[in-house]
Amino acid sequence: MTEYRPRKSHGCEFSRRVRYTRTASEPPSIAVATALAQYRDEDVTAASTRLYDYVDPEALDALFENTNMGRERTVEEVTFHVGDAAVTVLPDEVVVAPN
Repeated sequence: MTEYRPRKSHGCEFSRRVRYTRTASEPPSIAVATALAQYRDEDVTAASTRLYDYVDPEALDALFENTNMGRERTVEEVTFHVGDAAVTVLPDEVVVAPN
């Protein structure tokens, strides 16, 4: 995981961004929950955000699963907003950044 924290430079503030690399066996919905918790400096088990209020976790997982025929899905990226954050899910990582 790579994390970028806010910095000040010449009076401008650069916003925080979290990049979370998920393992092949980790469902995208779990990776999103973990990345959002890290973005908000929360424990994932006590996070204030309920993912299912913003996206269907089972549908998100299904987008990145192999098909019943063993073929890989062609989804390259899914982006949605959770409050003040934009969440981008890629096949092997999740990026959370300010809107």
